[in-house]
Amino acid sequence: MFASRQAAPTLFRSTSRHCHGPVLLKACAASFSTASTGNRHGIIPRAACVNLHQQAPSSTTNPHANTSLRMHHGESSLKESYDHILVETRFPSDPSAKGGGVGLITLHRPKALNALCDALFDDLIHAVMAFDHDEDIGCIVITGSTKAFAAGADISEMSKQEFANVYKKNMFSQWADITKTSKPIIAAVNGFALGGGCELAMMCDILLAGSKAQFGQPEINLGVIPGAGGTQRLIRAVGKSKAMEMVLTGNRISAQEAMDAGLVSKVIDSEILVDEAVKMGFTIAEKSGMAVRMAKEAVNVAEEVSLSEGLRFERRMFHALFATKDQKEGMSAFLEKRKPEFTNE
Repeated sequence: MFASRQAAPTLFRSTSRHCHGPVLLKACAASFSTASTGNRHGIIPRAACVNLHQQAPSSTTNPHANTSLRMHHGESSLKESYDHILVETRFPSDPSAKGGGVGLITLHRPKALNALCDALFDDLIHAVMAFDHDEDIGCIVITGSTKAFAAGADISEMSKQEFANVYKKNMFSQWADITKTSKPIIAAVNGFALGGGCELAMMCDILLAGSKAQFGQPEINLGVIPGAGGTQRLIRAVGKSKAMEMVLTGNRISAQEAMDAGLVSKVIDSEILVDEAVKMGFTIAEKSGMAVRMAKEAVNVAEEVSLSEGLRFERRMFHALFATKDQKEGMSAFLEKRKPEFTNE
């Protein structure tokens, strides 16, 4: 069962969906000890734990069914329970803006240090896309335990694969669905973020690290290379030399080293990391949802196009916002010296 968790008194309101299914696979690296989930303020248990394997089969429980981004209209909401993640929504105690909530997703395979098996990622993608469709949510936070954000992809699962199989199913391609959300995602990284865990963190828009976090791409030690963005996103974050060092040696870097290199934006005490990430989520969620989405899109485009094309795209996004009610409200509120009341329109 879960450790007891005490809600913070005034920061936010919270609803949660807790789930706990069987751990199917062993940890991805035998050198790691069993992780504890740790305690965290602000989570209020609500539903009883449910094992998804006792439910009727569906495409979302198929490890190879990549349906999260193609949800039918009736399926774009959170499930009552998930097998390998914990899900909750948090709202400011006095919400003043439409869509001001934060969706919090906690990776939950404690005995495997949150090793990223296919089933976990299917759960994660479904929950992320459900929050992306939820008009009450303005930002998403993904975190793990105090011991591990995610210690990598599941080696027990991968070790049995052959080339033909991984090639035909395009292994890890579905992971990139995380990057296709319109709302910002904050990664709150405590403990190990190694291999696929580091790659998942880099798929998020903002990385916050606990003081004891460790980042690394140790795939070279297994006779392979990163396969979910480690050679591509890492170089854009830390530069060629540091990326080469991490990928070729498999060495880890500390939270402070990650911030100094530009991989994370802040290092925060591990005990308050998740609450601080949620606070940042509240700050983002109270802005104009239209402007936030376009800002995220414009920043991400900068990694894909030339400077001149990026500047042109930025101007077009800037111009487009003058067709929104939020632009009128934001500028009027500034001139009238009051807080804007955005409607995300």
